[in-house]
Amino acid sequence: MFLLRLQKYMAKCGVASRRKSENIILEGRVKVNGKTITELGIKVDPDKDVVILDNKIIRMEKNNVYIIINKPEGYVTTVSDQFNRPTVIDLIRSIDERIYPVGRLDYDTSGLLILTNDGNLTYKLTHPKHEINKEYIAKIKGIPNNKSLNEFRNGLKIEDYVTSKANIEIIETYRQNSQVKIIIHEGKNRQVRKMCGKIGHPVIKLKRVAIGDLNIDKMKTGEWRFLTSKEVEYLKNL
Repeated sequence: MFLLRLQKYMAKCGVASRRKSENIILEGRVKVNGKTITELGIKVDPDKDVVILDNKIIRMEKNNVYIIINKPEGYVTTVSDQFNRPTVIDLIRSIDERIYPVGRLDYDTSGLLILTNDGNLTYKLTHPKHEINKEYIAKIKGIPNNKSLNEFRNGLKIEDYVTSKANIEIIETYRQNSQVKIIIHEGKNRQVRKMCGKIGHPVIKLKRVAIGDLNIDKMKTGEWRFLTSKEVEYLKNL
């Protein structure tokens, strides 16, 4: 639940400054869900509560927010968690707007995540029909041979679906493990991990580094920033 003090809500609706809004409340000119409010300290839910000023409903103007974060491992990509695990929202400070993660990254996966309150952009970035590339760097057990790599590229039967064609390249090998770059345009639950497991090379560590041309570059783990207007326009035009 996202709550705002009534005077702050009124200010965001363009009624007046917070201080002037406090005076308006004390004058008894404001109702919340039909009840006249004459004292300060009341909080409202912008999504649920009905606020009336001088017999007219007031609504908060929506300010679209676009954020990119380099998500650490150990955070869930939800607004709240029933098991009280830390969420990516805990990492974002000083944002009044109610924002949501676009898609998901597993609890144990790090990397690029977008957060916004723009429903149209969220739909565009998450709907399979738009086929937006997502790039991952994965450390996996073993070193896959050409047969396994081609199976990965051509689509794998996982549970009740077959994955679309994907790309996988070995970028580094170790004694018993390897590091690969993977590009997919789907986003099913734990898909990259399941695909790697299917070819017999389970994921040890996984990081998403890019969505389309948008990447986390040199962002530190846990660091976030607002997307530039150019980046937002790019995502909208994908």
